[in-house]
Amino acid sequence: MYWCKIARSEHEFEEIAKLTYDTFVEEIPQHAPHPSGKRQDVFHHENTYLIVLKNQQLIGMIALRDQRPFSLDKKIGEVEQALPKEALEGKLCEIRLLSVRKEYRKGRVFFLLARAFADYAYEKGYGAAVISGTVRELKLYRQLGFEAFADPVGNEEASFVPMYLTKQRYEQSIAARFQQKKHTFFPGPNELTQELKDVFQRSPISHRSYEFSERLIRVQEKLKNLSGTEYVHLLSGSGTLANEAMMAQISLLKKKGLILVNGAFGERLMHQAKRWNLEFDVMNIEWGQSFEKQDMNNLINKNAYGWLLAVHGETSTGMLNDLYELRELCKENGIHLCLDCISSFGALSFNLKGVYLATGVSGKAIGSMTGLAFVFSNHLINESLCLPTYLDLGGYAEGKIPFTVSSQMLEGLEVALETYTNDNRYAKLNERFSMLREIEQQLELEFLTQQGYPMIVTFKTKSLPQYLGDDARLSGFDLHDQSLYLKEREWVQMSIIQPNFEQSFEKFREWLSNYLAYEKQ
Repeated sequence: MYWCKIARSEHEFEEIAKLTYDTFVEEIPQHAPHPSGKRQDVFHHENTYLIVLKNQQLIGMIALRDQRPFSLDKKIGEVEQALPKEALEGKLCEIRLLSVRKEYRKGRVFFLLARAFADYAYEKGYGAAVISGTVRELKLYRQLGFEAFADPVGNEEASFVPMYLTKQRYEQSIAARFQQKKHTFFPGPNELTQELKDVFQRSPISHRSYEFSERLIRVQEKLKNLSGTEYVHLLSGSGTLANEAMMAQISLLKKKGLILVNGAFGERLMHQAKRWNLEFDVMNIEWGQSFEKQDMNNLINKNAYGWLLAVHGETSTGMLNDLYELRELCKENGIHLCLDCISSFGALSFNLKGVYLATGVSGKAIGSMTGLAFVFSNHLINESLCLPTYLDLGGYAEGKIPFTVSSQMLEGLEVALETYTNDNRYAKLNERFSMLREIEQQLELEFLTQQGYPMIVTFKTKSLPQYLGDDARLSGFDLHDQSLYLKEREWVQMSIIQPNFEQSFEKFREWLSNYLAYEKQ
């Protein structure tokens, strides 16, 4: 298996020094021989090394730096004076070294390195890279997207051409055309199946048309059947908008409430509630931990709460809070239960009967495109003149379409909901979740919580190398680790909702097994 990572260990730096010697001393006589058989780059401590491995063996590398002056600055003057305009949009970096062992000099290995570099450069905000390309490999450099921008430098034995590479040139290169598909494990937005892509290629129709109205009725019936609720209100927007509309209704209760927080999205509800000037207490516990019913009861007995607000599926931890326990608690105490089900709705079957308000979205587990938000209720909501018009759920009640809704979004949602026929979608997500459980056991990983649900898992930091997410990206696997709350805790997540999960997961499983074995050496 070929894969990439960033070099960090002394062992890796030693292997890089050997490869540098083989290439730039013995093969290209750029430097004098040395009995050690190793050569360390003069800017070693400023370089970042992207390496490519075959299983456990280092077979190639790219060394880059962004400290000035570049080596090319010393040879031809400031490179900006010679570079075309397209290469001057963003920061510049220099590729100091590019080398692959002779026996592995196939397009595939170079292309893999090029993609890793392109991904890394994009993430770091580099607009272009410059390189001194050996005249012996000009064809290869051009296949990677490099273009000459100055006359050759060096001597007859070691001649180099100043070349540059931009993101656009890489994307138009032969290397980009033959690169492997990226494997995405994000909890949204979703990649679309071909059937859904076809929907969004169709011409839009009016939201006032008969066809649209009939589709809306069908979609609402399916959503009510899946949720077990009496009413559903569709809005154009994200899950945050759905929660705002839910907050608007809570504000009409004119009562003090309780917000449960054990993750980032519970905290978001709390901040939204503050903006609505709601009166509430907060029960804040460690992220990924379960709320104890007795603790909640003790708090409720001391206060006269009219509503309780919580996240059902807490995306930030992969934790599923106990809907049925919360519903029983609220029923016993005459409290309106309001739930953020944005990540849980569509991931597993549950019934919202008896819940006052709950939210969901067209993206996430349902698998369609993000853009439609829903608020469920078990009571008829009337219009209220004291609420912002767009957030007043009474305007959406009983099938009303008060504002423009994308017909493609609605049709895409209907297509996605068809996958729940005979609980097929639930079964598929459960199978995927079981596959994750298998690697937890086989590779001795540890999930942050055992109260998970078939949508996303969080890997415990202590069970994984610190730079797992970074190295996975360089090998073509996009794990979820870039949100601020994840970066702060150095957590890595993996979602199972993308359409090609099975194929992507098998490749990731092989990579992860190899990666963990390598890191334990």
